[in-house]
Amino acid sequence: MARMSSPCIQALYVYPLKSAQGIALAHAQLGASGLAWDRHWMVVRPDGAFLTQRTHPHLARIATELTPQGLRLSAAGCEPLRLPFEAAPAAVRPVRIWRDACTGIDAGEPAAAWVSALLGEPVRVVYAPDSPTRRADSHYAGSLPPPLAFPDGFPLLICAQASLEALNVRLATPLPMNRFRANLVLEGLEPFAEDRIDTIRIGPVTLRLVKPCTRCIIPSRDQHTGEPDLDPLPVLRRFRFDPHLRGVTFGMNAIISAGAGESIERGSPCEVTYRDP
Repeated sequence: MARMSSPCIQALYVYPLKSAQGIALAHAQLGASGLAWDRHWMVVRPDGAFLTQRTHPHLARIATELTPQGLRLSAAGCEPLRLPFEAAPAAVRPVRIWRDACTGIDAGEPAAAWVSALLGEPVRVVYAPDSPTRRADSHYAGSLPPPLAFPDGFPLLICAQASLEALNVRLATPLPMNRFRANLVLEGLEPFAEDRIDTIRIGPVTLRLVKPCTRCIIPSRDQHTGEPDLDPLPVLRRFRFDPHLRGVTFGMNAIISAGAGESIERGSPCEVTYRDP
């Protein structure tokens, strides 16, 4: 019999521009591809290859704000850039995220010029089409994998606050959760209990946790400046190395099993089921 507990949503985050700063929300609408506007915009090279803080840490300097009209980007020393939700028809560009080939819609010359000046090289900004053709990995997501905008591989990332606290007691300096760029942060769980969770019910919404998240260099960067800072990976490697995935894990990737179109709120109670041992 699966065990039950009753945690709640401590925090909700959305990251409208991939690898830029996130936004803490009081409530968020869920679609099949994740939280509304999450990783909806992305910076790419002229050949369509995606860019992140892994190679372009200055993306962390870009603050994001969702307004009634669209996305507002700002960075020190730059005039703000506004990207409308409903952009005029524009060129469709082939883009690549890891091994996934998909399409993005070009956000135009002002957006390209703004981010190119910040990064010091020519780049383009694209946004996700209304009906993305990219899909999550069916090996983990099942026979009907959900559509994806521009996350690394799955619609949602879920972390437990207790997991961060268990890591921080092992570090010389505690780190904030923003280093791990979670969408949902849960309280009321034991450390790393998310590893064993099968489903999370939040009212009419059901989330299924399908794959541990392997971590890269991004948690070692300050998420406001992009500068190198304390790297948690050597400590995590001592007790969080997954030989099957060949990487250090922290947090779980999730898909939406039910409730697309519904909203979730910070503070909402959750019903959790665990996988059998």
